Amino acid sequence: MLLSGDFVKVILVGNYIYDGAVSMQAFCRSLQSELRCCNIDVQVVTPQPVFGRIFKTTYKFHKWIGYIDRYILFPWKLHRAASEADVVHICDHGNAMYSCMVGDTPVMVTCHDMLAVRGARGEDCGCPASITGRFLQRWICCGLEHAECVACVSKTTYQDACSILHSVKNLRVILNGLHTPYRRITYAESKRRLSPWPMPHGSYVLHVGSNQIRKNREAVLRVFAKIALGTDLYVVFAGEALSQELLALGNLLGINDRMIQITNPSDLELEALYSSAAAFLFPSRFEGFGWPLIEAQACGCPVVASDIAPFREVLMNSALLFPIDRENDMAAGLLRLIVDKEFWHEIQQRGYENVKTRFTTSRMIDDYLALYKEIACRN
Repeated sequence: MLLSGDFVKVILVGNYIYDGAVSMQAFCRSLQSELRCCNIDVQVVTPQPVFGRIFKTTYKFHKWIGYIDRYILFPWKLHRAASEADVVHICDHGNAMYSCMVGDTPVMVTCHDMLAVRGARGEDCGCPASITGRFLQRWICCGLEHAECVACVSKTTYQDACSILHSVKNLRVILNGLHTPYRRITYAESKRRLSPWPMPHGSYVLHVGSNQIRKNREAVLRVFAKIALGTDLYVVFAGEALSQELLALGNLLGINDRMIQITNPSDLELEALYSSAAAFLFPSRFEGFGWPLIEAQACGCPVVASDIAPFREVLMNSALLFPIDRENDMAAGLLRLIVDKEFWHEIQQRGYENVKTRFTTSRMIDDYLALYKEIACRN
C-alpha cells in the first residue's frame, strides 16, 4: 500500500477498555494525535467490549469472558484493517500476540517493560504470575519475536528483552516522550482544579501510582514519616486508593492525619498536583521507564527517586537518586529539598532541562515516523 517514501498509512492497536491500562491508552491517544498533526493517515483499532460489557457486572469471571472479545472477535477486525495499511503499530507489548494475526502487513511493537515476562519466568520483580499468566507471557514473547521491529522505551527494557527473547535482531531503543503535554501552572489554577478534593493548606509530598508491590508505596510512608515530625508537610497519594495494609502502616507510623488520597485523577488534576507539590517521591523497586518522573519534571516538581537502572537512564543528574534500602538517606534528601529553596530551584531547573532536551513528544514521533517508513519500505 506504500505510495511513496513520504507516505505511510498506520494502524495503531490500542488496549481493551476493561484492561485498566490508563497509561497505555494515553500513549496510544498521544501517538494518534501527533501523527495526525504530521498529516499521517492513522487509524486506531481496539478490541470492542461485546461479551465483556454484557457480563462485566453480572459474571464473576468477566476477565475470562473479555478474552473472547480480545482473542476471538478482534483478530478478524484487525486483519481487515491491517490489509489496507503499510504498518501496524501495537502500542502495548501486552498485545504483542496480535503481531501473528495481521497477515502480510509489517508489524512493530512498543515494549514498555519486560517485568511481567520476568515474573512469569520466576524472577522476583514484583510481578508474580499464575499458571495462565505464564502461558500469556510466553504468547507475548512469541509475538515480540514475530514482529518486524520492537521499540524498547529504555536501555533497561532493551537489555531485558535481549536476555529473554530468542531473536533480538528486531530490537531497538526509542525513549518515551510525554504522552500528555504537562506544564507548570499557577498555584491559583492548581487550587481551582483541585477544589473538589480535600487538599492540605500547607506543602505536600506527592506520589503517583498504584499499590503494586514494585511501586513500593510502603517506602513512601516510611520515608515521609521520618520527616513529618516537626513540619506541617502532608503526603498525597494520587492514583489507586490505598490498600488496608498501607492504611494500617500509616496508622502505625502515626501519620494517618497527614495522608491524603486523590483516586483516579484526571490529566488536568494531575498537572495541578505536580505543579503545586513540594517534591515528587517515587521509590519504585522495578520499572521499565517511569512516566511520572518526567511528568513531574515538566511541571517543575523536583524528583526524589530510587537509584535503579531505568531511573538513572531517564533522570541522569536531574533528580535525587538513592539506593532503595537507604530510606534514611532518601528522607534526608527530601528534607533538604523542602528547607533549602536554592537547592530546590536548582533541581527544578535540572528537571526542566532534562524533559526539554530528551523527552519531547516531537522527538519521539520523529523516531517512530522514521521507523514506520523504514519498515514499510523494507517490505
